[in-house]
Amino acid sequence: MVTFHSSIVKFVFALNLLLSKPQHRHLLAFLHVIILCEGRVNISQIRRSSNHDRDLSCMTRFLQESPWNPQYVTKQRLSYLMETIRQARAKRGDTRPITFLILDDTQCKKERSTVKMEGLDFHYSHSEGKSVWSHSLVTAHVVTDDLSVAWDFRSYFRKEDCKERNVPFKSKNDLAIELLETYSSSPDEHVYVLIDSWYTSKKLIDACTKKGFHVIGAFRSNRMIAPFGMKIKTSTFASIILRPTDLCPVTVDGQTYKVYAYEGPLSNMENVRVFLSWEDKFDPKKPPFCLLCTDTSLDVVTVLRHYAVRWQIEVGYRYFKELLGFDQYQHLSHKGIERFWTIQFLAYTFLALEQAKGKRHSPSLTLGDVVRRIRKDCMGQLILYAYEQGWAQKPLVEVLKNLRLSS
Repeated sequence: MVTFHSSIVKFVFALNLLLSKPQHRHLLAFLHVIILCEGRVNISQIRRSSNHDRDLSCMTRFLQESPWNPQYVTKQRLSYLMETIRQARAKRGDTRPITFLILDDTQCKKERSTVKMEGLDFHYSHSEGKSVWSHSLVTAHVVTDDLSVAWDFRSYFRKEDCKERNVPFKSKNDLAIELLETYSSSPDEHVYVLIDSWYTSKKLIDACTKKGFHVIGAFRSNRMIAPFGMKIKTSTFASIILRPTDLCPVTVDGQTYKVYAYEGPLSNMENVRVFLSWEDKFDPKKPPFCLLCTDTSLDVVTVLRHYAVRWQIEVGYRYFKELLGFDQYQHLSHKGIERFWTIQFLAYTFLALEQAKGKRHSPSLTLGDVVRRIRKDCMGQLILYAYEQGWAQKPLVEVLKNLRLSS
C-alpha cells in the first residue's frame, strides 16, 4: 500500500487477469511508474522509480519471456470497460446512446541509428509530412458520454517486412476493420465511425454497414461525385461548376462555413451524403474540405459537430506520448514492445475512467489533471505514512527499508 497507489491496485485486480503474484507485482510496477512518475519511461527508469527489489533482467523478462497473454489482458480490459459503460448508461436511463469509434494511425519515432530493434521501418507521419524511421500502429479510440478512452491497437508492417516474418500482409484498412470487430455495440446504440481520408474506402464502409455502424469521414477531392446526374471529379466540380449561390452558410460552435451538400454516388459508393465546405467564404481556387456521411438523416451542423469529435484521438496520442511515455521504450524484440503498449493501454483506461468519474463534479477535467491529482495523492500517502511511523517512534532504518529507500 505504500509502494503502490491503492486505486491502481484495485483497478488491476478488478480485471481478473489471471496473473501470478510476481507478474502482478511487475505489472503494478509498470503502471505505477507510467502514471505517477515524470521523465522517461523505460525499464531502467521503471525499476529506479518503483524501487523494485528485483534485478533489472526480471522486468525485461516480464515483457519478453514471461508466460502471460497480452490478448487476454486486452480482452479483460475491454470487457471491464464495456460493462462500466453499460452500467453508467443504465443508471442514467440512457436508451438511445451515441458512441463515436475513431480510427487512425500513429508512429513511434526512433533515431535512424537504431537498427537492432525489431519491426522498425520508414512510415509516413501525418504530423511531420514525411516518412520517418518508426513503428506504426493503427488504433481505435472510443468517445461516449463523459468517457474518452484509447480502445485497442494493431501493429502495421510493410509488405517486405511481412515476407521476412512469413506472415500475411494486412493493410491499414484491414487492421482498422479488425479493430471495428472488437467493439460489440448494444442493439439500441448509435455508433458513428470517424475516419480521415486515409481510411475512407468502400471496403471499410461496407464493414461498418455490416455491423450497423454509420461512417463520417473525410475524403480527397480527386474522388468522383455525380451531382445533377453528371460524373465529375470533386475538385473540378468545386473550382468550375459551383457558384457562391449554391452554398449555404453554416455556423458550428462559433465558426462559420460555406457548405455545399449533395446526396448520391461517391466513386464506387452508391449513396452517401457529401459535404464540401470552406471556412468563412467560398474560394474556387482553394480546395474544399470534403466530408461524407452514410447516415442520410443527419443535418450538416450535426455532421460537422460529430466529425469534430475525431480530434479526441489526436489528443489521446499526445497524452500517450508526452504524458505516459508511449514511444520511449528501448526493447529490442517487437513482442516486448507490443506488451509494453498493452500495459500503456491499461494505464490509459484507468486514467480515462478516473477522468469520467471526476467530470461529474468538474466538467473541464483533463487526463493531465487526473495524472497530477493522483501524483499529489500518492505523495500525500507517502508523507502520511512517514508521519505515522514517526509518531509510532519506528526506527528510521526500518521506515527507509519499508519505503525501499535503503537496502
